[in-house]
Amino acid sequence: AGQRHHAIAADLGTPDAARDAVKAWLGASSATIHILVNNTGGPAAGSAIDADAGAILAAVNAQLIAAHLLAQLLTPGMKAAKFGRIINITSTSVKQPIPGLGVSNIVRPAVASWAKCLSAELGAFGITVNNVLPGYTRTERLSSLFQGRAAKQGTSLDAIEAEVAASIPAGRMGEPHEIAAAVAFLASPAASYISGVNLPVDGGRLGCL
Repeated sequence: AGQRHHAIAADLGTPDAARDAVKAWLGASSATIHILVNNTGGPAAGSAIDADAGAILAAVNAQLIAAHLLAQLLTPGMKAAKFGRIINITSTSVKQPIPGLGVSNIVRPAVASWAKCLSAELGAFGITVNNVLPGYTRTERLSSLFQGRAAKQGTSLDAIEAEVAASIPAGRMGEPHEIAAAVAFLASPAASYISGVNLPVDGGRLGCL
């Protein structure tokens, strides 16, 4: 009750323009944003060695530079309020590369390292910085990746989904609301002593600590 919401259309692939769009809205509204959730669509599938340098740079812009510029814009208000949350939705490739997602495997860990730096620099101001690492989650992007895999292997989408589900200790893929629940917790006052972490939300699939 009493909440107000405003949508700003901006392309995170052009970080300067995205930052300027948010800056203009802040100037017009005199609002302060205390919670920043960075969530950008992943790069196209493919091997790392075959990736075009332009594709890597585009992913760096959308995933890392856009997040950095928005954090620079918003942290002064967070510092003044002595409360802030920066949450990056990245990927389990931060901990373990995912075959066939070369560009993502390159860029996601860079975002995690950036976040770790910020967590140390901003902690004294009541600002936490964390990463949420979704595993296989039912989204349009995952469906597109699975369709490509099915076509390449000459099998059905159902067969690919069953194979993936069997590799997850929970026995199923995640749902978007389960990722959102992790983000909501990290954004809450209850998570005030959690900062600089990579939180997998993957049904236990990751084989590393």
